[in-house]
Parts: sequence; C-alpha cells; structure tokens
Amino acid sequence: MVGGDPEDAVAEGGGGGGGGLRSVLTMGSLVDPSGNEVLFLMLMFYICFGSPSSSSLVSSLCFLYTVRFPEIEGKIIGLYFAANWYPKCEAFTPVLAAAYQQLKERGAGFEVVLVSCDEDRPSFERFHRTMPWPAVPFGDLRCKKRLSERFQVEGIPRLVVLDPDGEVVHPDAADLVHRYGDRAFPFTAARVAELEADDQRKYAAQTLEKLFSIHGRGYVNGGGEQVPVSSLVGKTVGLYFSAHRCAPCIKFTAKLAAIYGTLKGKAVDFEIVYIPMDKEEDGYQRSCSDMPWLALPYDGAPSRELARYFDVREIPTLVVVGPDGKTVTRDGRNLVNLYFDMAFPFTDAQIRLLQEAEDEAAKGYPQSLRHLGHRHELSIVSNKSGGGPYICCECEEQGLGWAYQCIACGYEIHLRCGRNAEGGSAGTG
Repeated sequence: MVGGDPEDAVAEGGGGGGGGLRSVLTMGSLVDPSGNEVLFLMLMFYICFGSPSSSSLVSSLCFLYTVRFPEIEGKIIGLYFAANWYPKCEAFTPVLAAAYQQLKERGAGFEVVLVSCDEDRPSFERFHRTMPWPAVPFGDLRCKKRLSERFQVEGIPRLVVLDPDGEVVHPDAADLVHRYGDRAFPFTAARVAELEADDQRKYAAQTLEKLFSIHGRGYVNGGGEQVPVSSLVGKTVGLYFSAHRCAPCIKFTAKLAAIYGTLKGKAVDFEIVYIPMDKEEDGYQRSCSDMPWLALPYDGAPSRELARYFDVREIPTLVVVGPDGKTVTRDGRNLVNLYFDMAFPFTDAQIRLLQEAEDEAAKGYPQSLRHLGHRHELSIVSNKSGGGPYICCECEEQGLGWAYQCIACGYEIHLRCGRNAEGGSAGTG
C-alpha cells in the first residue's frame, strides 16, 4: 500500500459525501460487555494511490468496500467517553444505562458506543461489564485517539451525540441525560428548548405538596409516625439528599444535625426531610437512625425524580424550599458550611447581610501574619483580590472570599483561624 494512510484519505475527503458515520467509526469491530468481539460487518478495504489529501475520490484513486453496521446504521449514536477510575463516570454510567434501556423499550433509534479512557485492560473490562452497549476495543488506541481529537475531549464523562450521517447533534449531552433521562432524546436544540420551557413552567407552579406528590403518599416519616406534608406548608424546608456509608455525607450530617438543633431551639419554622439516595433499605434505616428530622419513605423512584428535578449531581446536597413552596437555593450545603445557623433562611438577602458583615469585620484584621501551621507569611485576600472558594488548612472547613493566603503555595486559612497566629502586623483592611 502506497500513498499514505488510507484512513487519512477518507478523513480528508476520500470518502465522498461527508463520510457519514463511517468517517467517525472506522473500526472493523466493536466489543460487547462480555468482552466478545461483535462484528458489525463494517469492513473497509482501501487501496490508495496518489495524494491522500486530495478532495477528489477519482484523483486519489481510493476504493472503499463497506458492509454496513446493521445495529448502528441509521441511528443516533452517543459516543461515551469515560473511565473506570473517575467517580463521576462511575456515577453517571447507571444514569445513562437507565435512559438507554428506556429508549430501547420505546424503540427509539439510539445506540451508545463506549470510548474508554481506562489505562489498563482489566479496568476497561470491569467497567464495560456494567454497561449494556458495545465499545471500541481497548487495544484500538488509534481509533480512540482520533475520536478524542476530533471531538476535542478534555474532560469526562462526555457524551457526544451524532446523527445518522455522523454530524454532531450535541457536543456533550451528559448534562441533559442527568437532568432529563430518556426524555432528552433526540438531544436536538429544539428538544432542549422544549424541556427547559417545561422546567420553567414547573418551577413557577412549584409547591411543597406538588414536590412530595411524586411518591403519591401525602406524608413523610418522622419518629415512627406518618407526618402529613400539609403540616410543612408555610415553613422553610430543607430537602437533604444523602446516603449511608458516604463519608462526606456522614461528616455533613453531623454538622447539619447540630445546626438543626440550634434552629429548633430558636423555635424557627424550619424542617428537614431526608431524601434517601441509599441503594438498599438497610442503609436507609441506618441513615434515618442518625438523623433527627423527617424522611421520605424508602422507594427509589421518588428520590430519583426529586434528584433529577433539582439536578442533584453529588451527595450530600441540601436544597432549601421557602415558605411559599418555591426553591430558595440548591446550594444549602455550602451555605451551612460557610455560615452555620446564621445562613437561615438561606435567602439572597440574608447571605448579602452576612457577606457585608464579613467585609466590615475584615477591616479589623492585620494585612499579613505568620501562622504556626505554615512557614511563609500569609496575606489577607478577598473575592476582589484573589480570594475564592477554599478549604481551610487549619480547621478543614469550607471558606469563601476572605482568607489568609500564601501566594507562593496556596495555603489558606479562615480569618478567624488566624486569630491565634504569631507575628501579625496590624492593618486597616
């Protein structure tokens, strides 16, 4: 074979008519989740003479013999770039699998092909066995590289959706699958606009009763009794998405329980409802035993629906609903970490007051100091001068904006954690 790489000839114009799906998937076979080679009969033989860069099929004398993919041809394809070692891929795969199965049951023309980013074959095989769709063979490094470069894949998970002609319908539909599941199909801009308009109508008409009507019971569990959802109307309610044996959940649950107790002691109209993300009922029961608040009855479907409605991507998540039944914030976890019980009622107005108080208090702190936990001098920073979200290196709690920071190595502590520092020089803020 002479005249350069035959695949380059097709990619650069030798295939004619844009190349269609064959210009994207040029392997001779895929593998199924059991590891068996699935011959999709897309066999390509190229005999190329002349310049492969020529856009003319005749001038490049490139001959192509193709037998079509019987399972893929004519369908919308999702190229799923993912890896076994990345937790977000591990979390997203079952979400995609559920949507995939539902689309299959509906007879929708959709197929997924895994493009693995795993570093070794055993990891690839373990990961692929959790999926119902085929994959590019692990050893076909050339194909995987070309796909990654063609679609400029820089992060995972990534779901590139192609139409039957190989044209990009959506550059990354992972977010759509997270939010809408199989309803996102066929992933077009028009479909996305429909779904987002529907969301806005639902949010505008949202009430607490409507949110909990998903499970069709009209009550939540509390202290071994059934508590009517109607008793929560008019209160600020936190929807706590969590699970047993989740290390971040365990840590945050303890903090939230303390704050919950403090707010209850102040007799404020605040309640929390546990939205279980546990995979087993035993985990749900153990979670409930650690929590002093109410809980949605254990049934995976309502919890998943609420998680999808609020676009919950990770746990723990605390969504706060106001007395009018409308969403106040989906960022309750961060607000609790930053402001403790003072965050209540979690409104924008309350957070602005807290931030203004922080700005005023910061004027009384020295401009720089030395901290026992670090060898370099720390300088005071704010959102306007290089500050941002961080984890305090002293107390390991979350921080935002104001901090003492080492410009050289990124060491940061809360202003309050610098109170016992040595060698500080007074400043004016």
